[in-house]
Amino acid sequence: MTLSLPEGEFQAYIFDCDGTIADSMPLHYIAWRKALAPWNCDFTESLFYEWAGFSVTEIVRMLNEKHGLKMPVEDVVRRKEEIYFQSLPELKAVPEVLEHINTNYGRVPFAVVSGSTRDSVTASLRSLGLAEKFEILICAGDYKKGKPDPEPFLLAAARLGVKPQSCLVFEDSEMGIAAARAAGMASVMVPPPRERRSTDQTTADSSQ
Repeated sequence: MTLSLPEGEFQAYIFDCDGTIADSMPLHYIAWRKALAPWNCDFTESLFYEWAGFSVTEIVRMLNEKHGLKMPVEDVVRRKEEIYFQSLPELKAVPEVLEHINTNYGRVPFAVVSGSTRDSVTASLRSLGLAEKFEILICAGDYKKGKPDPEPFLLAAARLGVKPQSCLVFEDSEMGIAAARAAGMASVMVPPPRERRSTDQTTADSSQ
């Protein structure tokens, strides 16, 4: 599978991290399930992907509200992060996005805009050997309103010194695409793991 980019000359690329640069969503979901287990908190895989883009603290708050629980937000987030960090040796990059990173690095500046913590984003990028390629990281805690609000993307553009309309956003969630659109930025949707692998398998089968 290849990603089709919109036409135009872009002066900066802004990437979501989890599910976009890093093929980390399955690992994050496993970490969530283990971290939530002591409270018997149900978090379906479909809801996990639906809430992609929300910050980790917001996800715990929403789960508390949804299930009438009183899970300690910071404790759950900390435990979830610890479990995720343990899985980093298994982490791989999304090949279709990595291709654009390698091709365009040095030509335009890169930023990351993520709902994950800075520690999590930094750990993922370092594990993939990509940390040095990104000039700016905008992570949970750096903004007041997260995706689908445009604030995180506008903050990234401002720190890069590039006008929003000159930025291209790579995202794997509808929420992230909506935030990019609200910021006046062009965007590329990165399909979820199942769709990417299904497309790759179909292509492989047709070539046999």
